[in-house]
Amino acid sequence: MKIVKKVLKILGIALFIIFIGLYALFYWATSPKSDEKVRSEFQELGVTPVISKEKFKTFDYRKVSILRDTTLPTIVFVHGTIGSVLDFKRYMTDSLMLAKANMIVYDRIGYNYKEKNNVQESIAFETEMLESITKDLNPHKTIVVGYSYGGPIVLASKRKYKKVILFAPAVYSKVEPMPWMLNFYKWKLTRWMVPPIWKQASKEKMSHKQDLEKFEKQWNQNPNTIISIHGDDDGIVPFSNSEYLQTIFPSSQFTLVTIPEAGHGLVWTSYSRLSRELLNQLD
Repeated sequence: MKIVKKVLKILGIALFIIFIGLYALFYWATSPKSDEKVRSEFQELGVTPVISKEKFKTFDYRKVSILRDTTLPTIVFVHGTIGSVLDFKRYMTDSLMLAKANMIVYDRIGYNYKEKNNVQESIAFETEMLESITKDLNPHKTIVVGYSYGGPIVLASKRKYKKVILFAPAVYSKVEPMPWMLNFYKWKLTRWMVPPIWKQASKEKMSHKQDLEKFEKQWNQNPNTIISIHGDDDGIVPFSNSEYLQTIFPSSQFTLVTIPEAGHGLVWTSYSRLSRELLNQLD
């Protein structure tokens, strides 16, 4: 009996140490990175970006730009929940993309490094922020790209652009899933365990469905040519989001590109396909 108790005690300590280690790794891997780390990750791929501190209303945020030729089109990327300027680093360092476009990405409020502000839980706020970033760009040479939660942000804008491109957009409230893991944030007993960046993401996720209901009947007021690229095995933002958009836009304005068996991480897992689609839109 003593041997069994000793084994169980050792096993319990080992599992606790493993849990702490995994939690620390998860915390570090998903936390926003410093300017130095962002610059380093871009430079490892052969590109040195311009990292600037910008202001929108009373908020400070980080913008990463690669502007090499003012005659070229500009792609502005909007990340999802959670997300950061590093989500699109592979696109922004791709030699073929760099030859055809300037590129900009920014951290949304609530997702900046050492962020002191909460997410705003408002598509209207996010769209206004996006428009403040694109206001000095030539609209006929600007492509806005929204991934996941970034999808409704770019779709809500009524500003005319060269193209609007959506990657797995979360735009339809009726199919918005609420993952069980959100309970860790909802329950006061476990909320302390949730890393700060995931607390921000949880707030945004929990209010997203209700916020979408304010905009769904306005999506078709977007004046742009729209391309939605979505994996048909997406369990986080169901493929039916893009199918819904297909029903409210005319085929002359909207194109749905389906990626078989792709999940919500298609920005990374289907990089070759997505970068090829972006390149096609630059011609």
